Amino acid sequence: MHLERLCGSLLPLQSGIVPRGTRAFVFDSIFQVFLVLGTLVGIVVLGYMLYNAYKYRWGSGNGDKVDDDPLVLGELPTGSGGGRKLATSFFLSMIIVVSLISWTYLTLLYVEDGPPGDDALEIEVEGYQFGWTFTYPNGHTSETLYVPEDRSVRLTLTSADVFHNFGVQELRVKSDAIPGQETTTWFIADETGNYTAQCYELCGAGHSYMTADVVVLSAEEYESWYEQTEQTENGSANQTENASA
Repeated sequence: MHLERLCGSLLPLQSGIVPRGTRAFVFDSIFQVFLVLGTLVGIVVLGYMLYNAYKYRWGSGNGDKVDDDPLVLGELPTGSGGGRKLATSFFLSMIIVVSLISWTYLTLLYVEDGPPGDDALEIEVEGYQFGWTFTYPNGHTSETLYVPEDRSVRLTLTSADVFHNFGVQELRVKSDAIPGQETTTWFIADETGNYTAQCYELCGAGHSYMTADVVVLSAEEYESWYEQTEQTENGSANQTENASA
């Protein structure tokens, strides 16, 4: 925790260096950075190998000179540059590796904590063999997850029986559902549409059928849907009170 605070003070998550936004954007940014740097390093290494293979090819005369100092077992040859090339390559490699580790760590801190703000939509998720139940702040329950577009959604997950794992591939969200415990995760859907939530933990014979529809609505459509659920919940409560009276 102290290390996280120190890193956050040295390089705040609000800085442009750390990607922010939807989980999909954050993880795609990590992939793209590693892909670009990995490609560049591969090109440099392969190019240097081909250059030396051509320079010291058979018959070129470049490799015919005998060094004054013979090779010694257990010692690293430094070449004509006195080890400067080796030291430079080691130093640059160290900078790249340390920078990537630090940047990735700060980025994953943002993924773990979620975006700042208190306007996140809180939804409770319960997994069972073999389905999902979603409970909204007004008490409405559904087997389909309805969420608004461009709004942070925080899920609190648990399980009614065995271990499950809730995940939506397109939204880059995935979290365990554990019996007797609660886990939390979050996501932001930046496009309206229909997605599929799946269980990613082998949980029984019907594991492959343990799916749920995820419907991302515009803000106006979601408010209209949510108001309808409130009316339904209020009507059910009134019927229950009348029956008990």
